Amino acid sequence: MAVVVGMASAPGFAQQQTPPATPLVQPVPAVAPVQVVPPPTLSADQAAQLGKLLADAGFAHGLRHDGTATPRAGSNEAVARAALDYARAVHSGRLDTSDFQKDWGLRPAAYDPLPAFADAVKRDRIAAWFRSLPPPYAGYDGLQKGLEIYRKIEANGGWTALPAGPDMTVGASGPRVAALRKRLAVEDSDVVATGTKFDAELKDAVVRAQRRYGLNPTGLVSTGTLGALNVPAGDRVRQIMANMERWRWLPAELPAKRIQVNIAAAVLTVFEGDAPIASMKAVTGRPGNETPMLQSRIHSIVLNPPWNVPAGIAAKELFPKGAAYLARNNYKIIGTGAGRRIQQQPGPKSALGLYKFDFDNPYAVYLHDTPAQAKFASFDRLDSHGCVRLEKPGPLAQLLLRNDPAWQPEAIQEALGKGKTLRVQLQEQDKVQVYLLYWTAFASANGQMNFRSDPYGWDKTLAAKIERRSAITAVAAR
Repeated sequence: MAVVVGMASAPGFAQQQTPPATPLVQPVPAVAPVQVVPPPTLSADQAAQLGKLLADAGFAHGLRHDGTATPRAGSNEAVARAALDYARAVHSGRLDTSDFQKDWGLRPAAYDPLPAFADAVKRDRIAAWFRSLPPPYAGYDGLQKGLEIYRKIEANGGWTALPAGPDMTVGASGPRVAALRKRLAVEDSDVVATGTKFDAELKDAVVRAQRRYGLNPTGLVSTGTLGALNVPAGDRVRQIMANMERWRWLPAELPAKRIQVNIAAAVLTVFEGDAPIASMKAVTGRPGNETPMLQSRIHSIVLNPPWNVPAGIAAKELFPKGAAYLARNNYKIIGTGAGRRIQQQPGPKSALGLYKFDFDNPYAVYLHDTPAQAKFASFDRLDSHGCVRLEKPGPLAQLLLRNDPAWQPEAIQEALGKGKTLRVQLQEQDKVQVYLLYWTAFASANGQMNFRSDPYGWDKTLAAKIERRSAITAVAAR
């Protein structure tokens, strides 16, 4: 961490008796004035057109939860300013730099909408410019359509929370089953909304709901399924709003070759030619040890990596277990006194397994193998200290090294067998962008909305920040 040290006054300066050779008050050098470029002048028709477009656009793109249309700005210049503010928000995010949390490391690129807006006004193509502003991704479009659907559900009263009680499955009956049918029918048009019996068709509907919510699709309605079904419709709206904002933080064009990790769902996907070619389960950070959102590039793979244990983990979890435990698990204490640290040596017990995928980032996180495989069988896989454990690191390493003749699968296995730590630099063309993202709402190909839990509470925080920032900018634009 860089340390900024303030300049200290020289000792005894105040006691010097010799008058200074130059005046104590120096003339301030002239500073060139900042050039403020005014927005373009709109015709009366253009101002009216923009006013109509702006009336509902912020609401449609999840920049506010309240459906009340924002008052139209009065003057020509005020309409132009409102259009520029909307353009910044819907193209690169509503949040200000000061609104980002430390672990929200994915930040939008700087964007100035004025040049394109001025050109659109000059050529009288304002509507086309307006349509070009949102992120050009099907994922964003799906969320926008889902936002409209769930806002209608919310406006119609949402749904009634299902009461707690015994688990429900085929053969159950009574008022709780009737309430379950009614609740499922709100999101699933194939469900018969009336009836008090839990039959095979209702079980199929429960399985569909569990898949939509990322739950184990058993068809048994227990605590986890009840919890997902009882999230209020308004919270689902805000969840969609938060995920739309995260789409706005992404670059205007994602690299066709990339690796994406959905932190909330704990899944890694490899893309080539802008299409998914491989996917695997992952284990991401537990609440309190959150995996940060970020964008970077994998530059190397470490075979047989040692684990340099972070100081906080060493102090809280390892040093208290004593020297015998550390020795049994191949940990080595390096240094003495306050500066001592722990390193786990490479081997079958190493917490990093056989592979570590390195990419530059300020959080000291990476992708890695693990000897603890049991968690991959779970639907809840948020259990790491912040790094991302991989279900199939070997195939991923082979995929990234497949163009390097020196590192074909046989060579990789030979190096692993020797047990020595070795860093393999990826060839320049094989270095791949990696995105750690937090997707908790997304639409499937048929338009059906899918939700995941918000384990870090980031959705509620982000949705509140969006609305607060929108309110601030609305006041400033008046």
